[in-house]
Amino acid sequence: MPDFYHDDLNFAFHDEGSRDATPILLIHGFASNKRVNWVSPGWVQTLTDAGYRVIAIDNRGHGESDKPHEPEAYTPETMADDAAALLDHLDIRQAHVMGYSMGARISAFLALRHPDKVKSLIFGGLGIGMVEGVGEWDPIADALLAPSLDDVTHEQGRTFRKFADQTKSDRFALAACIKSSRTLISKEDMAKITVPTLVAVGTKDDIAGSPAALAELMENAQAFEIERRDHMLAVGDASFKKTALSFLNDQL
Repeated sequence: MPDFYHDDLNFAFHDEGSRDATPILLIHGFASNKRVNWVSPGWVQTLTDAGYRVIAIDNRGHGESDKPHEPEAYTPETMADDAAALLDHLDIRQAHVMGYSMGARISAFLALRHPDKVKSLIFGGLGIGMVEGVGEWDPIADALLAPSLDDVTHEQGRTFRKFADQTKSDRFALAACIKSSRTLISKEDMAKITVPTLVAVGTKDDIAGSPAALAELMENAQAFEIERRDHMLAVGDASFKKTALSFLNDQL
């Protein structure tokens, strides 16, 4: 698995497809990784079959990348810079960028901090919550640090603890990440993102917030509701893939 060094950390990434093809950078969500978010649900196959070069990073604290335990290591600004550094490492001047959940927030910060690197954006699993917040996350940090799942009673805490256990994640790194990665983006800053953007959220997602409300803040954005999908299941939905491919084709 290829890797690169940035900010004194080692990062793993996936790179598939022709080097001459249009690149798309995939940024996974909290407690996930490039395999769980993008390879297993079929995104890498779907996008490479459509003719794209697909790059997927393991965010710091996740997957096969290094996992600091200090909360200050996990601001979305810092993780956006990690993604920018990967594009530089691969000599990619500009790419489409797709992020899910926390990855959508990182993608937004990437567009704000490194606008020349972003050709278009797909935000999955995060709508107006990017601006207004997505609920109480301290219980999730507590759940990650609990001795076992049996000690966790908070519903969302149990969901994320189960997911972290299933993905064999470093729970201490994730607890540090959840404390610092939730920086909100102001309405004014969202309006500064002018590249074409697709905002896709499941109709049963109780975390993300309205995709339409977020899209309305942006000059060149559209919303898509992923029918009958919650936060965990929306990422692999066939209608999401179809809509994303159509959106990307419109940018050619």
